[in-house]
Amino acid sequence: MRKLPLLLISTCFLVNYQAFSQKKTALPPEFSIKKSDTEAHMRFLAADELLGRRTGEQGNLVAARYIAEQFRKLGLIPVPGNTTSGTSTYYQNVPFEKMGANGGGEILAGEEKLKNGEDWILMNGEATDITAPLVYASFGLENAAKGWDDYKDLDVKGKIVLLQSGTPDVQTPSEIIASSTEKRKLAAEKGAVAVIELFNAPMPWNMVNRYFAGERIALADAKDGSKKSIPHAWVNGKEAKITRALRAVQTVTFKTSGRKSQLVNSYNVAGYIQGTDPALKSEYILLSAHYDHVGVGKQGGQAYTPEDSIFNGARDNAFGTVALLTAAEALAKNPPKRSVLIVALTAEEVGLLGGRYYAAHPLLPLNKCIFNLNSDGAGYNDTTIVSVMGLSRTGAKTEIETASKAFGLGVFADPSPEQGLFDRSDNVSFAKEGIPAPTFTPGFKEFNGDIMKNYHQVSDNPETVDFNYLLKFCQAYTYTARLIADRKTAPQWISGDKYEAAAKKLYSK
Repeated sequence: MRKLPLLLISTCFLVNYQAFSQKKTALPPEFSIKKSDTEAHMRFLAADELLGRRTGEQGNLVAARYIAEQFRKLGLIPVPGNTTSGTSTYYQNVPFEKMGANGGGEILAGEEKLKNGEDWILMNGEATDITAPLVYASFGLENAAKGWDDYKDLDVKGKIVLLQSGTPDVQTPSEIIASSTEKRKLAAEKGAVAVIELFNAPMPWNMVNRYFAGERIALADAKDGSKKSIPHAWVNGKEAKITRALRAVQTVTFKTSGRKSQLVNSYNVAGYIQGTDPALKSEYILLSAHYDHVGVGKQGGQAYTPEDSIFNGARDNAFGTVALLTAAEALAKNPPKRSVLIVALTAEEVGLLGGRYYAAHPLLPLNKCIFNLNSDGAGYNDTTIVSVMGLSRTGAKTEIETASKAFGLGVFADPSPEQGLFDRSDNVSFAKEGIPAPTFTPGFKEFNGDIMKNYHQVSDNPETVDFNYLLKFCQAYTYTARLIADRKTAPQWISGDKYEAAAKKLYSK
């Protein structure tokens, strides 16, 4: 047999070893994502043609279709078991009630006349003119687990119920919105004819009036729309004379021309990537971002001109949606050990409703979800960092910092703590269930002119975006997701966190 020269043998071994080493240390696909890809997603999702992606309107539906078809193109599958008419689908239908602007009316409490549009706004309900006894029922909630039983020993049949806003635990605007529907339904079930809720959240009443008195959307009370809603008013509870008047009288007259309503649909869009580890793939990490925005003209609630009346929402939240699509592309090419569920959520801008609906109607068991990495933001003023709400609370600080550093970005934890930002995005719907759920946000350390310059303004369009930063942000988000999905053990809330008890309950199932 012919012998090969020693030099040739050594060379062949070296080449094979180098090839093997390169294969073993190859960077995951997120490191090779192209700026042109993230830019193209942004330029489509925040284009004028989508008319501000307002929930329930055509631009929102176009955005949902775009996301679904990108999932299909990138190789994600519909969540197993999610079907429509027997066909697998990327869509989760979310039914909404779309209401017209606040109508006229007045509330009479003794000598005090409360003016509609100034002292109160009608949140829901048809035209009515009733005079009935007024019964105070605290927060108007029942929850045996939390010890809430506000209707105990109360007879509210045929009466108007006076309530405090929010819950005993939380008084944020989003929680007041979330709890209002539950309060109205419960009051109606108890036989009440109307609800008056004293709004006391840390939000100026003039902002509440401006934002909620116009056309608005809420989760539908009944699928078939046949169940009529009782009148439900938010009253300025910060005005002492109003609160005193309502607490002092036994009978109230409630007149309103009502708010016209119709049922509309919007969609959460969900794609699934199965994990590679035989033992860990039954668990999953949830990636989320809302894709809706506020619409056009008066819908946006801020200044506009005839030349530019479209609130494109590039930063809020096409940014986060592009991060989802980047994660979809890279994780589908090279799946991590755990499975990945990617959900683009609708209706965040109208009260975190898409996330709340998904948490109540999950497509996969929530107790198999080890982590939610949400992405949302008002904008950015520092392109050297990402900001993370809940960085040190949710058990994945190391992975977040490692992934961000890989793309030259630092991490800033919980900017503007006075704003309570952790509880103001879709992550809170999952945190309440017990899932560790931070929000991964474009870089800022505080709210200032640079943030507010574009936040919910018509100027928030693709031409004002730093596309180099968008790419790094999306890559860091994706790599973070991969590192968490590949962990040996699941992240956990820090000891004593307000959501720790919910986690213990969830993961004990």
